[in-house]
Amino acid sequence: MAKLKLREEYQKFLEDMEKNLKNKEDLNYVKARFSMFVEKVIDEMDMLIDYKEQRMMELEEKQKEIDGKINQMQQIIDNIEKDIYSEEGFDFEIICPYCDNQFVIDVDENKTEIECPVCNNIIELDWSGDLEEDTQCNGSCSGCHGCDEESEEPKEEEKENKEENNDDDM
Repeated sequence: MAKLKLREEYQKFLEDMEKNLKNKEDLNYVKARFSMFVEKVIDEMDMLIDYKEQRMMELEEKQKEIDGKINQMQQIIDNIEKDIYSEEGFDFEIICPYCDNQFVIDVDENKTEIECPVCNNIIELDWSGDLEEDTQCNGSCSGCHGCDEESEEPKEEEKENKEENNDDDM
């Protein structure tokens, strides 16, 4: 449409020149010179249009790449969101300290203990995430066998042996 208007204006310009210039030599010179000028303008416009079309194609290609990356990121975000906000809850793996049975439970921070499905011993649950274990055995468990090892308080036999050794030294 712009080319059509430009051509119409060009034709009007030439007609106006023919009406107003009576000397044929001057008219032919103006027509030739103006035609050369218009051709240069049109060439520059064509080069500009070609450049803009090339830039548009490059931008469209980059936009496709960006859209692809955004889609990949959205899939990753969706997977992370699915993992974080899963309606099924989280699974937590337990190894029974009494029978070494491995089993999985759903995370429920309200539960403080669970029964092992194999040996039926009660296992205390600590959701605090503190990995340090108590080094003191209170002797109230039935399966850790930690109480049989040396404890901080000497056994009755050891107390008696120490007392006998002290009596002999005197």
